[in-house]
Amino acid sequence: MMITIENKAYNWFESEFEVPKPFFVRLYPQYAGFGEKNKGYSLAFSLEKPALLATEQEIDGITFYVESNDSWFFDKTNVSIQFCENKKEIFATYAELN
Repeated sequence: MMITIENKAYNWFESEFEVPKPFFVRLYPQYAGFGEKNKGYSLAFSLEKPALLATEQEIDGITFYVESNDSWFFDKTNVSIQFCENKKEIFATYAELN
C-alpha cells in the first residue's frame, strides 16, 4: 500500500483548510457511491490525529495517512490523490501493486 499526493492536490488541501500546520488527513473507505476500487465504497477523508497507522505520507507539515483497520481497502494498491483543474477538486486513482 502506498499513498501518493500530487503537488496540486497538496496545494488544494493546504488552501482548503485554514488549519495551522502540522495537521493530519485521514484517508478511509466510506460506504457510499459506486466506488472505483471496491464496489459500494468511495474514498473519504477527515482531519484527525492517527491512532494506529498502517501507512503515512508527510509533505511539508501535512501528514496523509491510513489507519490499520482501514488497510483492507488500500491493500496492494497505490492510491494517488490528484487535482482536476476543470472541476477544481481532488480525486483519487488506484493502481494495483504486484
